[in-house]
Amino acid sequence: MDEQGKPVPGANVFIKDTYDGVTTDANGKFSFSSDETGDKILSVSFLGFENYEQKIKLEGKEITVKISLKEKTSELNTVTISAGAFEASDEKKMVILRPLDIVTTAGANGDVYGALQTLPGTQQIGEKEGLYVRGGDASETKTIIDGVAVDNPYFSSVPDVPQRGRFSPFLFKGTSFSTGGYSAQYGQALSSALILETQDVVDQTSTNIGIMSVGGTVGRNIAFKKSSIGFYGGYNNLEPYMQLFKQNRDWTHFPESASGSVSYKQKTSQTGLLKAFVNYGYSNLALQFDNIDDPTGETKNTFALRNNNWFTDISYKEIIAKKWNLFSAFSFSDNKDDSHYDTIPIQRHNDLYQGRVTLSRGIGPLSIIRFGGEAQRPDVNETYSVYSSIYKEDFGAAFAESDIYLTSKLVTRAGMRYEYSDIVGKYNLAPRLSLAYKTGKYSQTSVAYGDFYQTPDRTFLFKNPDLDYEKATHYILNYQVVTEKRTFRIEGYYKKYDNLVKITPVAPSTGIDSIFNNNGDGYAQGFDIFWRDKKTLPYGDYWISYSYLDTKRNYHDFPISATPTFAATHTLSIVYKYFFAKLNTQAGFTYAYNSGRPYYNPNRPQSEYLSDYTAPYNNFSFNGTYLTSIKKSFTVIVFSVTNVFGINNVFSYRYSSDGTRREAVGPTAPRFVFVAMFINIGSQKDDSDKYN
Repeated sequence: MDEQGKPVPGANVFIKDTYDGVTTDANGKFSFSSDETGDKILSVSFLGFENYEQKIKLEGKEITVKISLKEKTSELNTVTISAGAFEASDEKKMVILRPLDIVTTAGANGDVYGALQTLPGTQQIGEKEGLYVRGGDASETKTIIDGVAVDNPYFSSVPDVPQRGRFSPFLFKGTSFSTGGYSAQYGQALSSALILETQDVVDQTSTNIGIMSVGGTVGRNIAFKKSSIGFYGGYNNLEPYMQLFKQNRDWTHFPESASGSVSYKQKTSQTGLLKAFVNYGYSNLALQFDNIDDPTGETKNTFALRNNNWFTDISYKEIIAKKWNLFSAFSFSDNKDDSHYDTIPIQRHNDLYQGRVTLSRGIGPLSIIRFGGEAQRPDVNETYSVYSSIYKEDFGAAFAESDIYLTSKLVTRAGMRYEYSDIVGKYNLAPRLSLAYKTGKYSQTSVAYGDFYQTPDRTFLFKNPDLDYEKATHYILNYQVVTEKRTFRIEGYYKKYDNLVKITPVAPSTGIDSIFNNNGDGYAQGFDIFWRDKKTLPYGDYWISYSYLDTKRNYHDFPISATPTFAATHTLSIVYKYFFAKLNTQAGFTYAYNSGRPYYNPNRPQSEYLSDYTAPYNNFSFNGTYLTSIKKSFTVIVFSVTNVFGINNVFSYRYSSDGTRREAVGPTAPRFVFVAMFINIGSQKDDSDKYN
C-alpha cells in the first residue's frame, strides 16, 4: 500500500540477490514461494517510491507482511533530462535494459553491444564489431566504465568476422546508452557514449559455474562485513563446435580465448565506496580466404592474430564536507596485437593511462551542479613489415554542468567542456544544453543541443600531426511516455559534421601519395521510435524499435558526398519474451531487419560512388531459458539459435583489383547454436572481515 492506504499494483517484490519474486496485483497483493532458507531481505521497488527492504527469516513456513511504500514526490512528479539518453542505471528515469534483459535477448548471445543493437538509433552490422549510431561509425562511440574510457572494449578486429565485447553484462549494475546529446562530463565521441557502472559490494558469498557448448567459466564472490572480493576465469575453444556446425570461414586455428578478473569493493564509511577491478584477456586464431585477384581461385591469403589485453580500473566516491560528492577514478590498459597477413608481420601495442575527478553538490531538493576534469595519455607503437610508427599524446579536459529545476515540471541542463590535445596543439570549447518539460503525469518532451569534438584517428595523425579536431553538432527533439509497465518514445535529430579528415590523392611526381586535411563534412538526420510493453500480455515482455536514417558524408577517400557503407535507411528490431510460470521457462525471439547498405563497386563512375545497395537484411533468432535447481543450487539452462532460418544475408561485396570478379561478404556461419548451464552454489555471509 502507499502511505494513504491505497494499493500499489505492479510493484516488484523479491528476495534480494535471488530470482525469487513476483509483481503485485491490482489490489497490491502478492504471494510466491522460495527454496531459500535462513535470514534474507525482502525488497520492494516501484517507480516513484522509495525502495523498501525488510529482514525476514525463511524456515519453510508461510510469512505474511504488510508493506507501506513512501512516495518519492521528486521522482514521481518531476521532469528529467531524456533527449538522446536511454537510462537503465537509475529507476527514477527510464529502465530500458538490465543485465538479465541482455542475456535473455535472442540474438545478442549475452553481449552488451549485441543487445544494444536492438535499440533505436543503432545499425545492424554483421561483418565487424562496434556500435554504429545515427550515421556515425564505430570509432565515434565511446565505452565508459566507472567514469573512465575503455581503449579496447571489443576483442581485436579480424577481417569480416565481428568480435564480441570483452566484458560480461553481469559486471554492471547500470547501463546508460546515449544516442546523442550526452553530458558535458564526457567527450571524444562524435556520436554517442555507452556509460557502464560496475556492481557495488556483494552481500552474499557464492560460487558460479558455467558449462557452455564453446567453453566454460567459474567465478567466486566472497562477502565480508564491509567488503567483497570476486574472482572469475573463463576459457573458450570453438574448434569442437565449428567442426560440428558448418562455417563460412576457412579456419586454420579455430578461435580460442581465455580471460580472468579480480574485483575488490570496500565500504570505507557510511557514504564511501572503493572499487578495484583487474581484467585479463587472451585470444588466438588464424584463417585463410580466397585471393580474389587470382582467377583460378587456387591462391589463398592468410590472417593470424594473437592478442593480450589488460584493463585495470580503480574508483572511489565519498561525501566530503557534508555537502559535496567526490568521485575519482584511475585506469590503465595495455593491449598487444601480434598478427600476420600472409608473411607480413603486423604488430600493435597500445597503452592508455587516465585519471578523472568529479565534484557535485545538490542545490535545494532537486537541482545539482557538477564539475571536474580528466587526463589521458595514450602510447601507441605500430609495426608493419619493416615500417614502424609511434604515437603519444597528452590530453586534458575540464567540464562544468548544472541541472537546474525552474519548476518541478521544467528543468534545464547547461554545460561546457574544455579539451586540449598536445598532438593537435589546439583546444576546443564544447557547449551542451538540454531542456525538458513535463506535459503530463507520465509524459514529457525534451530538446537538446551540443557540440562534440574528437581527435582524428591515430592513423591519420601519423600522416599529418597538424590535423584539427573533428566536430559534430547535435540537435534533438524528444517526446516520451513512461509508466511502470510501458515505455513509448519518439525522437527526431539532426547532426552536422565539420572538419572531418579528408584524404586527397596527388600526382605521383610529387613524391607524396596523399594529402590529409580537415576539409571533410557531412550530415545525419532522421527519427527513432521505441515501444516497450510489459503489461498487455500476461507474463510477456516485448519491445519494438524503428529507425529512419538519412546521412551523407564527404570524408576520407570519398570522391563525392555519399552515404557510408555502414548506414541503412530503415532499421527495425522486434524483441519478445514470454515466461511459462508452470514450467519455470522463458522463451523469446528477436527479429532484425534493415533495408540494405551501400557498397563500393569499382565499375561505377565517380559520380555514382556507393550507389549500389545490398539486399535487405533479415534475421530471426530464438532463445529459451529454463530455471531449476541442482542439489539446492540455483541453475539456469540456456538454449539459443541465431538466424534460425539460415537466411543468406549479404553485408557487402569484395571486388578484384580489375573489377571483373566479386565475392559476397556474409555471416561467419549460416546460424549459431549456443547451449549452456549456469549454476550458482552457496549463499552465505561471512562476517569475519578478517581480510580487511
